[in-house]
Amino acid sequence: MARLRDCLPRLMVTIRSLLFWSLVYCYCGLCASAYLLKLLWSIGKGPTQTFRRVAREHPPACLNDPSLGTHCYVRIKDSGLRFHYVAAGERGKPLMLLLHGFPEFWYSWRHQLREFKSEYRVVALDLRGYGETDAPIHRENYKLDCLITDIKDILDSLGYSKCVLIGHDWGGMIAWLIAICYPEMVMKLIVINFPHPNVFTEYILRHPAQLFKSSYYYFFQIPWFPEFMFSINDFKAYLSLESIPWRDEGI
Repeated sequence: MARLRDCLPRLMVTIRSLLFWSLVYCYCGLCASAYLLKLLWSIGKGPTQTFRRVAREHPPACLNDPSLGTHCYVRIKDSGLRFHYVAAGERGKPLMLLLHGFPEFWYSWRHQLREFKSEYRVVALDLRGYGETDAPIHRENYKLDCLITDIKDILDSLGYSKCVLIGHDWGGMIAWLIAICYPEMVMKLIVINFPHPNVFTEYILRHPAQLFKSSYYYFFQIPWFPEFMFSINDFKAYLSLESIPWRDEGI
């Protein structure tokens, strides 16, 4: 009986985990079915429009606005990846490192680059797979360990041992994990629109409604289909992504 009592907590954790992942995979299937119906509807209305792509030979002029800072590149020795970032403010000032969310890139921080450059060396990074930063093709190259190591290596490459770290959305998750794994690297931590990972995990297990608000996490686990869906109608989905209700984390 005592042995059963000792095993019960672990058994409950296992059961909860199985239920959680069952919900995840079921929801992935539902999302895929819903998006497939949306695709078929779009093809039925106008196949030419559905698969239309506009050639964009030059980036928007706003990305080259000199008031935002200087475009720089750094190649990380261990991973071999080249990272792009925009830097504003004098070298030698305290570093403020900005990590964007999805589906964004360094330009999300344009206002902060202008605002804080008088007091900091402000660096807005294109994370791995975004913007002008290299994008490895294999899924294992985007594990959290890789993303955390990227930030540590970037800091070293910039010649800093610590920084004011600011993250938004997925960048906020990386910021939390950097602060947890390498607290000595973080002078101040500011996270926007992403709760502490432990709080988020516990909350989503206790509140299934949060699973639906965060459904895109799990939809993105399906191979190739999410990328294809985002590309239809000349990537129109990106224009309205920020206003979609499931973007609200709800916490």
